[in-house]
Amino acid sequence: MAKAREKNKFYVTTPVYYPTAKPHLGTAYTTIAADILARWHKLKGEETFFLTGTDEHGQKLDEAAKKAGKSPKEYTDVLVEEFKKAWKALNIQFDGFIRTTDKKHEENVQKLIKQIFDNGDIYKGTYKGLYCVPCETYWTEKDLVNGKCPSCNREVKEIEEEAYFFKLSEYQQKLLDFYEKNPNFILPKFRKSEIVNRIKEGLKDISFTRSKFKWGVEFPIDKNFVLWVWPDALTNYLSGIDWPNGKNFKKFWPADVHLIGKDIIFFHSILWPAMLMSAGIELPKSIFAHGWWTVNGEKMSKSKENVVDPLEIAGKYGVDTLRYFIFRATPFGQDGDFNEQALIDRHNNELANKLGNLVVRVTTLAEKYGIKKTPNKLLNNLKFEEIEKHIENYEIDKALGIIFEFIDICNEYVQREKPWETSYPAKGKLLYEVLSCIQAIAFLLWPFMPETCEKIAGNLGFEIKSFKDMTKPLKEGKINKSEILFEKIKS
Repeated sequence: MAKAREKNKFYVTTPVYYPTAKPHLGTAYTTIAADILARWHKLKGEETFFLTGTDEHGQKLDEAAKKAGKSPKEYTDVLVEEFKKAWKALNIQFDGFIRTTDKKHEENVQKLIKQIFDNGDIYKGTYKGLYCVPCETYWTEKDLVNGKCPSCNREVKEIEEEAYFFKLSEYQQKLLDFYEKNPNFILPKFRKSEIVNRIKEGLKDISFTRSKFKWGVEFPIDKNFVLWVWPDALTNYLSGIDWPNGKNFKKFWPADVHLIGKDIIFFHSILWPAMLMSAGIELPKSIFAHGWWTVNGEKMSKSKENVVDPLEIAGKYGVDTLRYFIFRATPFGQDGDFNEQALIDRHNNELANKLGNLVVRVTTLAEKYGIKKTPNKLLNNLKFEEIEKHIENYEIDKALGIIFEFIDICNEYVQREKPWETSYPAKGKLLYEVLSCIQAIAFLLWPFMPETCEKIAGNLGFEIKSFKDMTKPLKEGKINKSEILFEKIKS
């Protein structure tokens, strides 16, 4: 069912986020990761589509809207704009933003569910069980932790109602076979075993409808029901690229990677592929589940008043510092701990002392003495293929580590060769070599720190559009001294 990714295209998605509160560090983390990957693949010359959006149906949103004295649509309209503003402020450039209340999406959901029904995988029955409204998730007794939802630690409700069920149990072996044939479907790979074990315990058919409230997509088989939020939300990955006949669907599907938090891996690695199998639609290439963030070793929670606001941190220390820190400090896929002092230390030691100092120091000399074109042997120390391999494997912290190793090499070269003591034209050639390396560094860091790298590019007279231009010769002559890119932070 799966095929190798076609060259020159890349499709990356985030989950659709519940707009019941403004974006936090976790949602920003996923979305910035998607932005980094999209920018990287654009530099490679690939046609790229980056989709994000909001999940606006379900009981949780219905109840939140009622508390606010608004209709669900009025309530979400305001918060959706908060998400769009946040992503713009964090320099996130998505290609598509989908709302599950979009008419086109609702029609597509009904079309997909009808397809699954026509293939014999939906039937009517009675659901009796435990349901967590905030997580919009059904649980069994053994799933509960101290009698509460294992995901959010809130009380669950016992529900009994007529419902239409999806035959998830029919896909148990099909899913296991698919994982075996597609070892990169569940990433990081250490998460695969927990999913396999979950399936081997036995998959049960799952209720796809609700009847106690009406804020959802109308179930196409029976107007007395609305769809459960998950089959609705997951379908956004198709709707966002105009399934089934749109140009973007034909060009970009299957998705190369769905980026998600580890708490929703069940829905993406079990329910979503089973739905696609039932409908006869090709499966995505990979599901990548990243870890959670703690704060100074403690879980983020409103009660502890330690929820990290990414816009507040970006306002204090800079957008590029935030973007750099959260991907440099923790391997992507593992849990991470947000520590403000650690961010300050990396800003001062790596961004200010290493990258910033290199750029300001060399451009100051180049402004005074000018540069002279010469073959660039220093650039041979750049391990581009290794960096690219790490990005392809979602080892973002390792890719950044190698880039900064190269920045260290450039700083050591300047210190060792002392161009300020060298006679011309050797002086101009030395400076040209280092500035050419800074040009390459700007290309490599642009997906992570776009604003900083665009400042470097503007100062040195090049544009960041394609890796093909990464080693394009700089113009000879004088270079203007760079502004200070990263002011030191006093802690």
